[in-house]
Amino acid sequence: METMLWLQVLLLGVLEGLTEFIPVSSTGHLILMEAVIGFEGPPGQVFEIAIQLGAILAVVLLYFSKLWGVLTGLPRDPAARHFAIAILLAFLPAAAIGVVAHGFIKSVLFSPWVVAVSLIVGGIAILLIERARPQPVIHAIEQLPLGRALAIGFLQCLAMIPGVSRSGATIMGALLLGVDRRTAAEFSFFLAIPTMFGATVYDLYKNRGTLTLDGGIVIAVGFAAAFVAALLVVRALIGFVARHGFAPFAWYRIALGTVALVLLSIF
Repeated sequence: METMLWLQVLLLGVLEGLTEFIPVSSTGHLILMEAVIGFEGPPGQVFEIAIQLGAILAVVLLYFSKLWGVLTGLPRDPAARHFAIAILLAFLPAAAIGVVAHGFIKSVLFSPWVVAVSLIVGGIAILLIERARPQPVIHAIEQLPLGRALAIGFLQCLAMIPGVSRSGATIMGALLLGVDRRTAAEFSFFLAIPTMFGATVYDLYKNRGTLTLDGGIVIAVGFAAAFVAALLVVRALIGFVARHGFAPFAWYRIALGTVALVLLSIF
């Protein structure tokens, strides 16, 4: 494969890893960047979904002790069981709706215009939520009522619209439900594991007839680049959010969406 393609794949993989866990929409960034650089990956937008699993693997590695503790504690620890059930409940809405709406999402919503508008609307929503959010009363995932976990899961479904941001929808939803910033961000990290694993497996299955060896190599390289980039972001994000909140990401979204709309209108 030509050098330019490898550079494009590496760029997109790094971009995915840097944006997956911050509320700016990694998929939206990939769609816009692909339009700018003229990237043509494997058919069916499977590349954009599959490389997100590389970023998710970074969370598994960084929080391995926590995840292992939950797994081994399931038979005897009520807190571990509550943690696992909360994640499972939050995952179910996206799993069900994603299967039903998969074709519509890929064929209609994966558009730079949709991304640009969603970035702006989402940025405004973040600013409003940061101002109006209630005083947090939940400071650990183990304290999160299961009904609120399910509500966050339904809000995650908004991220099926590229540009909305999965992490943005879940984190902002959690803040509205009385979860503190750190716990909201960590819940979003853990919820990403089953959500993106399920999305990747389903996407690969749906596109199994179109995947080639070259396409598989492209996905693997993007996956690895996303993994490395995400390792640098996840821990840093927690500290940044604790100090500055989410408003900086909102202004970035609004600025990027506005620039994208202008460029799309011109070209």
